[in-house]
Amino acid sequence: MIRYFVAAVFLASAASMAQAPPAPRSPAPDPRLGYTDTPMLPGLPYHVHDPARPRPATVTPAARVGDAPSDATVLFDGTNLTAWTPTKQAWKVENGYFEVVPNSGDLRTKERFGDVQLHVEWAAPAQVRGDSQNRGNSGIFLHGRYEVQVLDSFDNLTYPDGQAGALYGQWPPLVNAVRKPGEWQSYDIVFEAPRFEGTRLVKPAFMTVFLNGVLLHNRKELMGPTVHRALASYAPQPAEDSLVLQDHQQPVRYRNIWIRRL
Repeated sequence: MIRYFVAAVFLASAASMAQAPPAPRSPAPDPRLGYTDTPMLPGLPYHVHDPARPRPATVTPAARVGDAPSDATVLFDGTNLTAWTPTKQAWKVENGYFEVVPNSGDLRTKERFGDVQLHVEWAAPAQVRGDSQNRGNSGIFLHGRYEVQVLDSFDNLTYPDGQAGALYGQWPPLVNAVRKPGEWQSYDIVFEAPRFEGTRLVKPAFMTVFLNGVLLHNRKELMGPTVHRALASYAPQPAEDSLVLQDHQQPVRYRNIWIRRL
């Protein structure tokens, strides 16, 4: 008797469930814009293909590859050095480029930056003088501390972590991709600044570098600020700082410099 009673109750319940109206559901989004019935992305508050996810800002690229996009800060447009702090003797500006005046001092941007994408074009002197580190030497210092070496490394033997494209004193470039002396070279750099909590380093700096379109460093971890003939080590620093171009007593030329905050 109990068996028949339970069966009857089960059948009645099943019939009731079958006749109940379906639970209300939110209308499906336009599938052209995305989906909300897909899995959640790990660690994120968004579905796969979520239409509510923030959309990237629109940036207009330059008409010519290598020129500044619409959201870049132009640091040198070929005419003047107003974006830079003056040195004791002005670096020479002419014909769309500027040139290091030996012993005039380093050039430093007035504006300070954190994580950035940087584009810089440079040329070592066409007339070859000297060798090793005394040939077309300058440097690009992110945060005024982390150097990407500028050097005429075309058929010029020097220590590997000091040649063009080296993260000076720490990492040689993967390859030597320099053009001949006097020809324009192009750096594209992505720099991630270090992070500190008080005096404690919580994230080191990283650098990605292309020379003339060739990858030299792929998010390489830096050991600390650049030093000469010593081991690098970190010390607390500001979250943002100036970009610095080095006066190494060589008439290196620069042009088309722009930077984007990341």
